[in-house]
Amino acid sequence: MTPVELSRTVLRAVRRAVEDGELSVAVPERALVTVPGPGGCGDYATNVALQLARPAGQPPLRVAEILRTRLVGLGGITDVTVTGPGFLNISLDRSGSAPLVEEILRRGPRYGHADQLTGQLYQLHCPRDVRAVVVTDVVARLLRSQGALLRSSCEGPPLPAWEAVLGVDLDLWRRSGDPPSPLDVNIRPVPAPADPVPLGRDAGRWALLHPAAHDRPRIGDEHLVQRESNPLFRVRYACARTRALGRNAADLGFSSQPGPLVFRATTDETTFESRASSPARAPFDVSSDTPADVSSDTPSEPPGAQAAAAVLLTALADHPRVLAQAAAHRAPDRLARHLVSVADAVLPFLPGVLPLGEEKPSAAHRARLALAEAAGAVLAGGLSLLGIDAPEHL
Repeated sequence: MTPVELSRTVLRAVRRAVEDGELSVAVPERALVTVPGPGGCGDYATNVALQLARPAGQPPLRVAEILRTRLVGLGGITDVTVTGPGFLNISLDRSGSAPLVEEILRRGPRYGHADQLTGQLYQLHCPRDVRAVVVTDVVARLLRSQGALLRSSCEGPPLPAWEAVLGVDLDLWRRSGDPPSPLDVNIRPVPAPADPVPLGRDAGRWALLHPAAHDRPRIGDEHLVQRESNPLFRVRYACARTRALGRNAADLGFSSQPGPLVFRATTDETTFESRASSPARAPFDVSSDTPADVSSDTPSEPPGAQAAAAVLLTALADHPRVLAQAAAHRAPDRLARHLVSVADAVLPFLPGVLPLGEEKPSAAHRARLALAEAAGAVLAGGLSLLGIDAPEHL
């Protein structure tokens, strides 16, 4: 279930509560669904109960409980918990994760793109500033990914270095021609305090795109360091690791196959090494915690792999929405931050993908490899939209 589908499900629960007389309110047009904040739990959270409490004339916790009972057990929802003053925290059933992984692998880097043109035409016009030109370049890519037609223009010709180093496609600007009438600037991010060209294409573009348009970007060597403190490095490293896993799996004689993500159940804080050498434990599906009928050769996994898989699946399901919102709000930073979230979820998951020691490749290994490859496709596609290289090796 995607966030958009979950939002519709929440609204249907509100509508049924109104029809049954438990709530006397106007059904809102939308229900905001987000990742749970501090103190939250599950896959998603919504504040719709807080939103409806005053017009309903009831305490938020009472409204939340009414909606909770209507959401629990609906298709795709395994649990709903009320936290804080009335937030609904929703856990999704990920046992059906194989169709999502199959779709991502089928579409590859174009996962989340529109299938056809929408017929909408946008005119983007920016000042002759390096950050504005790069942001406009990426906004155009995002809008095209959602089926729009684009025309880009600038208050002055972009510098050749912006094409040669930063990879701005100046041909697109040249082909746009003169506008039929004077244009208002509609993309004007805060200018960069220094020239990003010395950072090179990947680091230079990331430095300009990762901060929100109203934030002042930092142009420094921190974007070049090859360690986990650098978000760009984490994203590119995670992408390269997923591709390396595919090569390593081929060397071991197996390939990916979407299927149930099965992990061994553990209730203690033992280390990965001690679990790997301990007697087999009852396996269960990543989402449902239900014992699965899987043989004792279900692979062991490093601590946190199960939780990382759940977070990763949520991030991958959210990717189409992120692309649509980044395009609609002309905000490449939303995509950049989303890629960091995907990378931070996939990296803890990767150590448990390949067989360890004397383990033989199993269906669980193939399913984990498929999920890793799906994450790699999302990272590669997102980096491509940002105009940044997705490396095979790093």
